[in-house]
Amino acid sequence: MSSVGWYCLLFSSVFVCYWVPSGCYANGKVTTACGGMEPEHGAPAQTTQSPYHLTTNSSTFSPGEHIQVNLSGTSYFEGFLLQARDAANQGSAPTAGSFTLTNPHRTQLLTCNKQQGSAVSHTSKKKQTEVVVLWNAPKDAPSEVQFFVTAVQHYNVFWVKLPGPIIYRHGVTPRPPQSTTTLAPVQTTTASLLPGPFTSGSCGQSKSCLLDPVGCDPKDPHCFFLSMTTEGPDKTSVMFELSGPAEGYVAFALSWDTLMGNDDVYMCVKDGDSVSVSAAFVSGRTHPEDQTQAGLFSVSWRLADGTIQCRFSRPVKMANQEAGRYDLDQEYFLFLTSGHAQYGKIWKHNQQPLVSVQRKHITGPSEVLTGSRGPTIMKAHGALMLLAWMLTGSVGTFIASFYKQDWPNQTLYGQKVWFQVHRGLMMLTVTLTIVAFTLPFIYRKGWSKHAGVHPYLGCCVVTLTLIQPITAVFRPRPDSHRRYLFNWAHWGLGSLIEIMAVATMFLGTRQSSLLLPQPWATHVLIGYVTWVASFRFMLLIHKHLHIKKALRSDDLQEIYSDQSEPSTWGSFKKSLILAALALGNSGLLVALLCSIAEI
Repeated sequence: MSSVGWYCLLFSSVFVCYWVPSGCYANGKVTTACGGMEPEHGAPAQTTQSPYHLTTNSSTFSPGEHIQVNLSGTSYFEGFLLQARDAANQGSAPTAGSFTLTNPHRTQLLTCNKQQGSAVSHTSKKKQTEVVVLWNAPKDAPSEVQFFVTAVQHYNVFWVKLPGPIIYRHGVTPRPPQSTTTLAPVQTTTASLLPGPFTSGSCGQSKSCLLDPVGCDPKDPHCFFLSMTTEGPDKTSVMFELSGPAEGYVAFALSWDTLMGNDDVYMCVKDGDSVSVSAAFVSGRTHPEDQTQAGLFSVSWRLADGTIQCRFSRPVKMANQEAGRYDLDQEYFLFLTSGHAQYGKIWKHNQQPLVSVQRKHITGPSEVLTGSRGPTIMKAHGALMLLAWMLTGSVGTFIASFYKQDWPNQTLYGQKVWFQVHRGLMMLTVTLTIVAFTLPFIYRKGWSKHAGVHPYLGCCVVTLTLIQPITAVFRPRPDSHRRYLFNWAHWGLGSLIEIMAVATMFLGTRQSSLLLPQPWATHVLIGYVTWVASFRFMLLIHKHLHIKKALRSDDLQEIYSDQSEPSTWGSFKKSLILAALALGNSGLLVALLCSIAEI
């Protein structure tokens, strides 16, 4: 492979490791976890009884002896990390001895604490139920050696540093068996199955609801549904019902404002054939933190007909007020979203969350709430950009390209009409573009890292849009011999900007912060491009025929002169064509603006 190929391979590997955090540890290269033996999977370790255990073929050893170690379980595992340590010094991290593999295809040796072969791990995510290795007792082995293993069942389901058997050097008296202390189980919420799907029949009567689309049926897998019902005569608790597409998870949040950050979040996450319900806190545009089931009760769920539904209750005021749990006797904006999940681990939501248009008093009167997935400031951004490049910019470039010879004797403020109209429309286009360009930065409070190519292409459009009028200010006089250079450069740059602006609009319709209905929005833009291209083609044919006619009459000077006077009928027809173009552009623009308003 060439050096370029190796660089590409290296880049691809780094790129994949960066974006898929679980994938790069599937190869077992987990030396970063040697010390605490804890995977960096962003989830807490399991506290329930582990289905895995370690055994050895001997309880004693001599230096240089090989001891067989077996890892097995009643359930398969996808990954593991096995070590031997000094049993008499549990607080020390250094490992003892080394290992020899019996199946190099499924297991591999790692170097922990600068001791080669001192740990064993998996080589892939292939499911295993048993691993057999040999432990090599070193000459300076401690008198007591204990084996430990971390076993990963799924990405976020794992048991850390499970203790195995203790083996002793020959001649060392084994410790007396210690009494086994059963750890108190972590209090969890026992969930049950819902008897049937939710209904929206009592929305606005006995419970408050937020639905998207408005009036949808929670049985529909495309319906997002959230309801709140106060419980008890003193309204001491609130029951929530949450429903959405069963693609992974559905969640809602209580927020003081319409921006993500410092929010109290509640999630229903699909994990195999079951659903886990938990609360968490989001401090910014980050992954939920401090995930817990504390304070949630009467939990039930349903996973059927393409929907994921869960119901739970929580006190209005938590007995032990936890950080991130908000009191429910306050007013909050409601966020409702969904996304993909794998083995119970949630990923970034694939579209903008639905945000209630106003604050809701959670324990207040029942009402039907409305929401929007498009922030007002982003709607303004999209609307202004579409107005600039589908109407003012498009019509302005048409006038400069095909209407210089029309209205030759008519002036406006001392300049020809075509020039004044062209300049006015293009300056309006520049103004709209600059104003629209600033809005996403105000909304995001900086650069968006997840918007793809769209913002980069948009920056190029804005930069070139500012350069174009600056070059026009320094254009040569009409009778200058360098004027034709300016004309070609001005036309070329303007055409490039228009093409890039159209490409940016196509990408913009698929942005999560202003996701227009697909493929409808794309088809509208395709219609716009086709419409404009057909008019350009028609006017180019008209211009070509006009030039051929002039060639036959040896009157080229008349054709290329700004003082030439077209026929009244020809000028009238071209005016109708311009009006038709503007009317068609306006219709397509209004169609997209209506879809923005409905988000």
